[in-house]
Amino acid sequence: MKQQDYGLKEERQVVYRPAGKRKLYMDPDPDAAREYFRKKSRKLVEKVTTLADAISRLVHDGDYIACGGFGTSRISTAAIHEIMRQRKKNLGFSAHAATHDFQLLVNGQCIDRCDVAYIVGLEARGLSKRARQAVENGEVELTEWTNAALSWRYRAAAMGISFIPARCMMGTDTIAYSAAVEMECPYTGKKYVALPALYPDVGMIHVHRADVYGNCQIDGPMVSDWEMARAAKRLIITTEKLISNEEIRREPHRTVIPFYLVDAVVEVPYGSYPANMPYEYYSDEEHLQEWLRAEQDPETLAQFLERNIYGVKDFWEYLNLNGGPARLAELRRQENLMKN
Repeated sequence: MKQQDYGLKEERQVVYRPAGKRKLYMDPDPDAAREYFRKKSRKLVEKVTTLADAISRLVHDGDYIACGGFGTSRISTAAIHEIMRQRKKNLGFSAHAATHDFQLLVNGQCIDRCDVAYIVGLEARGLSKRARQAVENGEVELTEWTNAALSWRYRAAAMGISFIPARCMMGTDTIAYSAAVEMECPYTGKKYVALPALYPDVGMIHVHRADVYGNCQIDGPMVSDWEMARAAKRLIITTEKLISNEEIRREPHRTVIPFYLVDAVVEVPYGSYPANMPYEYYSDEEHLQEWLRAEQDPETLAQFLERNIYGVKDFWEYLNLNGGPARLAELRRQENLMKN
């Protein structure tokens, strides 16, 4: 039997057509990113620090940031609080189903541009009035994608390529408000969407366990954290618990983020509160509603922000203001009921 030739059937020129009308905020060039990664230290050194130091040293005005987790599950609340306290400005943001994290960054006036799949809504809890106003007033410029598209943009960056072909968004209005490009496959002539690689300046991921070097374990869904950790130029890890390197080495298959990707490790128990941390603690639904109610009136919101963000020295003080150990123990009990 004659072997099938799966090469090019004919001399075919690849055709690229602009499809989206919105801005591309980050350079997708893998070689430009590689120049940065080449200079990044891969030494096995201790990286434990404070949240104040990590944010001050690694997040700069104008940077593009990305937050791990998904929806109101395992988000980097503590890190975002510190960004707000340090009054970081003009940040870009990847809103890969961003709920309370987007709400916080808008209330802190920290971001001015956003690659968005899902924002404004806190899922079934309702809409953030302040986040909606910021978008409607043009305070935050948007380029739209789907959740799948943002996942694959991280994946392209993790693979070291400038784009990845896909079929998502085709035939929808979303593509018109994106920065995607349509292309023809050089093998078949079929139409695809070219999704540009996304290399954030800073990634922030809250994990279940990490050692002092930055080897991390995550329980439950990771969504795009594996890819984002490898795409980000600088990576801040907040962790529920610091564990020994010996414990990490006993189960090497559970290390989903290796040390050489990480720039800072901060132990922050309950660092995702008031969001949910799978298998650890349930979301504080009452406190999330407090945020939504406070946004109904500008004066009330200003007082609320002063009390919960700007008037506290750290995240632990914020936790104590909102129920402290007793409330956290109740949320842990609720999560265990869900788990069982």
